[in-house]
Amino acid sequence: MELFTSRLMEMLPGLRADRAALMKEHGDVQIATVAIEQVLGGMRAVPALLCDTSSVSADEGLRIRNIPILELTDATPEDIFFLLCTGSKPNANEHDEIKHAFAKKAAVPEYIWDVLKAMPKDSHPMVMLSVGVMALERESKYRRVYEEGGSKDALWQATAEDSITLLSGISTIAAGIYRIRFGKGDPIAPKAGLDWSANFAHMLGVSDNESFRDLIRLYLVLHSDHEGGNVSAMTSHVVSSALSDVFYSVSAGLNGLAGPLHGLANQECLRFILDLKHEFNGVPTDEQLREYTWKRLSSGQVIPGYGHAVLRVTDPRFTAFHQFAEKHNLEDDTIQIMQKLFRIVPEVLKEQGKAKNPWPNVDAASGSLLHHYGLQEFEFYTVMFGVSRAMGICSQILFHRLFNSPIVRPKSMTLAEVKKLAGM
Repeated sequence: MELFTSRLMEMLPGLRADRAALMKEHGDVQIATVAIEQVLGGMRAVPALLCDTSSVSADEGLRIRNIPILELTDATPEDIFFLLCTGSKPNANEHDEIKHAFAKKAAVPEYIWDVLKAMPKDSHPMVMLSVGVMALERESKYRRVYEEGGSKDALWQATAEDSITLLSGISTIAAGIYRIRFGKGDPIAPKAGLDWSANFAHMLGVSDNESFRDLIRLYLVLHSDHEGGNVSAMTSHVVSSALSDVFYSVSAGLNGLAGPLHGLANQECLRFILDLKHEFNGVPTDEQLREYTWKRLSSGQVIPGYGHAVLRVTDPRFTAFHQFAEKHNLEDDTIQIMQKLFRIVPEVLKEQGKAKNPWPNVDAASGSLLHHYGLQEFEFYTVMFGVSRAMGICSQILFHRLFNSPIVRPKSMTLAEVKKLAGM
């Protein structure tokens, strides 16, 4: 961790100087006005959060530290975490160090398994993941440093160490949940010599295919971060701003990710594809799929996986998954239907003229790929999402610790006050 920590220390003076200068010299600059529809509409598009780790633009999609995500599809998740935290890709020595740091803490304490195995057999996998992360809080260095009166610098360094502990453990916990919850056998121990994503694939016990390991690596990279305003990232930031450690904060974010309006879209997309397969007893023809799409739209339903709150182009993460399927010659029915949808649905949506964005998002492809390799338990897909997104959440928390960000405390208004402003 010395090289990782030294990189963060190099950033520290500049970050805090920028914050001090902005607050002192430009703190009163107005950057936005807020409309009643934003107050009533979930704070949509209100610029109120600082997030340096990633950004999403309507015409390009996700950038990690200003690098387009499609330029990072060959990276390891450890390298992505390093990039998220420091703003730079690791050199060879830094790569080896961060890889070793993750591997060193891959095994979790036995009490984690005691807790998870004691839960009801039909517990939702996301409940188990949140509980497992909270149970791991016992290992928090941050809590011990804070209770001992540690300085702010000691707190961010403890946060960095806790982030490695959490990320190393969350994949082991998630893989164990898969095996416990779905009757696959005992948890599989991490294997020496494997990196984070390869070990995750190994511990799931789903497939020995080398391309499955590559899919897990790509999955973790593509879902790692997505700005700071989504439900899971924002929730984690608010909890962390109260100086709660990363275990409390990430667990809170995971609970938001479990909501059907946030993290469940991938399984809904796959369910739609499987329904199509059942409807047509296999892969529909182009004309059948076009007619089915029009019928669904005419009944007021949406096409799962198409459209995005921000994007107005094909999600580059979908492109990465689509290219993965082509590279590895994946041709089962679910993959073929996914590819046909990509050819046909955007044209239908454009012809209909109602969709702001007729293009696919990442969820339109991810479930089909997992299903292809035998990971077919829908309820587990959001757990996969959570393992990956924990990287972005931890890196955002660490940034705010370095930046000395204050507690989050927006102003709320009563409905009567809003009506008065509206002249009602």
